[in-house]
Amino acid sequence: MSSLVRQFLVMMRANLAGLRRRMAISLSMMLSVALVVGVLAGFLSMAAGFEKVLTGTGSPLVAVVLGGGTNQETGSEISSEALRGIMALGGDIGAARDAAGHLIASREIVVTTEAAATSLALRGMDQAGPGLRDGVTLTDGRIFAPGMREIVVGETLARDIPAFALGRTVRLGTLDWTVVGLFSAGGSAFESEIWADLDTVRAAFDRQGEVQSLRLRLVDPAGIATLRQALDRITALPLTALPEPDLYAGQSGRTADLIRMFGWPLALLMAVGAAAGALNTMMSSVADRTVEIATLRAIGFGRVPTFLATWAEAAVLALAGVALGTGLSWLLFNGWQASTLGAGNTRIGFQLAVTPQVMLSAGLLGLVTGLLGGALPALAATRLPLTAALRARG
Repeated sequence: MSSLVRQFLVMMRANLAGLRRRMAISLSMMLSVALVVGVLAGFLSMAAGFEKVLTGTGSPLVAVVLGGGTNQETGSEISSEALRGIMALGGDIGAARDAAGHLIASREIVVTTEAAATSLALRGMDQAGPGLRDGVTLTDGRIFAPGMREIVVGETLARDIPAFALGRTVRLGTLDWTVVGLFSAGGSAFESEIWADLDTVRAAFDRQGEVQSLRLRLVDPAGIATLRQALDRITALPLTALPEPDLYAGQSGRTADLIRMFGWPLALLMAVGAAAGALNTMMSSVADRTVEIATLRAIGFGRVPTFLATWAEAAVLALAGVALGTGLSWLLFNGWQASTLGAGNTRIGFQLAVTPQVMLSAGLLGLVTGLLGGALPALAATRLPLTAALRARG
C-alpha cells in the first residue's frame, strides 16, 4: 500500500472518529442535503407518476381518429360527412368489423364540466365505447342506457369525490345525472373520466351533431398504417389516426415537463443554500481539528491525503443525507394519491411514483451539493501550518 493511501486512511479514520464530537454540525449538513433530495424527489415522483398513469392508458389495438389536423381531442372535430365516409369505407382498412360487416366504432366527445368545485371530463360515447377500452372492468352497477341521463364513473374519481358514489345523483351542467356504474381501469387515466351516452351529452350541453373523435378497433397494431392510407381517401376534412397509447402519451409529456420545470429550479436554489451550509459545517469541522491536522502535516502527511480525507468526510455526510432523503421520500411520496390538470383543464388522478430513476437523480444532486460544499474547507485544511495551530490553542 502506498504512503499516500496509508496517510489518507489514517486521516479519514480520525475524521470519522471525531464525528460524534461534532454531531450537531454534522447533522445540520445531513438534514440540509436530505431536504434538497426530498424536494427534488417530490417533484420528480409527481412527474413520473403522471407519466405512468397516462402512458399506461390505452391499447395499441384501438385507433383514435381526429379531425382538423390536430393530435389531441381538444380542438378536434369530425364532420358528419367525414364520419359517413369513414363508416362507408369497404375492404381491408386495418380496422375490425362485427359479424354484420360494420366497423366496431364509437363516436365520442369530451365536455369539461364541474362537480364538487372540480373540473371534470364528461365523455359522451356510443354503446360500443366501453367495450373499446381494453383493461376496463365494470366493478359495480351497469353501463349507461341510451337516451338516459346516466353516468358510469371511474373508481379513482368515485373514491376521491363521494358525490359520485353508486346510486347518487350529481349535477353536471344544468341537469342531474344518476351514477349507475363504477369501473376499474388498472389506475389508468380512464378512471378519472365520467362516461355517458353520446346523444344525451350532446343534447345536455348544446353540442348537437358534434363529434370530436372516433375510436376504431384494429385488426392488429400494424393496422394503423392501413387505416391511415384509407383515411387519405376521405377529402372532406384532414383526418389523423393515432394508436390510443400515443394520444395519452402526448398529453403526459407536456404536463410532466411542466412539473419538472418547476421542480428543478426550486431544488437547485435549495441546493445552493445547502452547499453553503455544507461549507460552513466543514469549515467548522476543520477549525475543530486545527491542531490535529496541522500536526499531521508537520510530521510529513501530504496535502493530497489531507484534502481527500476532509473532502471524503463531506462526501460521507452528504451520502448519509442522500440516504435519509431518498428513504423518507419513498416512505412519504411513493403511492401518494394526487391529481393535476390534463387536456381541457380537467382533473386527472394519479399516484406519485418514487422510481429508481427519481432516487438516482435526487441522490446525485444531494451528493454534488455536499461535495461542492466540502471542497473549499478541504482545500483550507491543506494550508494549516503548525505555528497557526499552536496560536489557535493559545
